[in-house]
Amino acid sequence: MKRRILRYLKHIFATLIVLLTIGISILLYENGSMHYGDNIERMNWNNEGPYVFYKNDSILNLNYIKGNKIDGFSIDSQEFNSKISAKSYFNLDKTEFDFTIDNNIKIPKTNYNDGEKIIAISDIESGYRTFRDFLIHHMVIDKNLHWIFGKGHLVLVGDFVDRGFSTTQVLWFIYKLEQDAKKVGGNVHFILGNHEIKNLQGNYKSASEKYFHVGSILKKQQYEFYNKNSFMGRWMTSKNTLEIINGHLFVHGGIHPELTNFKTNILEINTIVRANYHSASYPKKEKNLEQFLISTQTGPSWYRGYFKDDLTQEKIEKGLDFFNVKAVVVGHTVQGKIKKLYRGKVFGIDVMHPKDYHKNFPNKESEGLLIENEKYYRILSNGKRKEL
Repeated sequence: MKRRILRYLKHIFATLIVLLTIGISILLYENGSMHYGDNIERMNWNNEGPYVFYKNDSILNLNYIKGNKIDGFSIDSQEFNSKISAKSYFNLDKTEFDFTIDNNIKIPKTNYNDGEKIIAISDIESGYRTFRDFLIHHMVIDKNLHWIFGKGHLVLVGDFVDRGFSTTQVLWFIYKLEQDAKKVGGNVHFILGNHEIKNLQGNYKSASEKYFHVGSILKKQQYEFYNKNSFMGRWMTSKNTLEIINGHLFVHGGIHPELTNFKTNILEINTIVRANYHSASYPKKEKNLEQFLISTQTGPSWYRGYFKDDLTQEKIEKGLDFFNVKAVVVGHTVQGKIKKLYRGKVFGIDVMHPKDYHKNFPNKESEGLLIENEKYYRILSNGKRKEL
């Protein structure tokens, strides 16, 4: 009897091992991961902010959250009408950074051609510490978070929000980097991805639970964090979805081959998509350029065809010729590592980055893309580079 039980248990154990092995293999093949080890600091909201809302077109209200769940929360609030010094706190390692909020928001250019080097990274997904440390290791900023990249281009290829607890810190950090770079002739390019657009549309399904509670403390609904009455919403809606930098097209999703059937250009595309940032992207009967660009299937912030469809080299190059560029750099679709595809015409740079407030299995390491002197490099989290 005991032998039968032992044989039965061994059979169950062997089956579980096989199933576990298959599951891990599928997970690795799909570039997925499992998370564990949640840090309790993820729910520490003391000094969280700032959250800035318009009282009218010239007066803004700046808010920080103070307190904790045990003693209760309060709001530290003040008003300003042009510029104000602000801080953003990161409770995980008790650090902060300073910046100036300026109510003068401008739409960026669509085309840059200066021969300066480019570092591109995508899909940070609310990982402030990961983002910050990556930039330090690659000498974009120093340990005091000062810009040291000179006239270089830092290109953020979308999805820097959602799926994490540091969205506020990430967005204000990008805002700070923009200001610091401009002072010395450098550029930070915040290309919006589908998750930024989701937040602008009030779709917070992928947002951390933290922001539901933060909204409650501020007596706001979550969509109000990014609507037309919020500073962050107006700043984000000024951003492009496509930019050309030194002969390379940067876009979160990609360029659908059928876009070349329309008579348009990059400026018009950005204008149309920007006008729809606050509109839900549901299919309509009209088959026009606007519907094509805001579609969650064919729009530049949503398209996945470089990795899902059986595209020919000819179709890829036709899309690049349409914009007169040598290659396209995209995020959106997760890769095991940064890849050069279609004979170097497409670069997929979406990798699974480490999270601020939990760990992952398997362990993930950040990567970015460096373009310098007509060469392309995978740049790794430890500061090293590998030519592609």
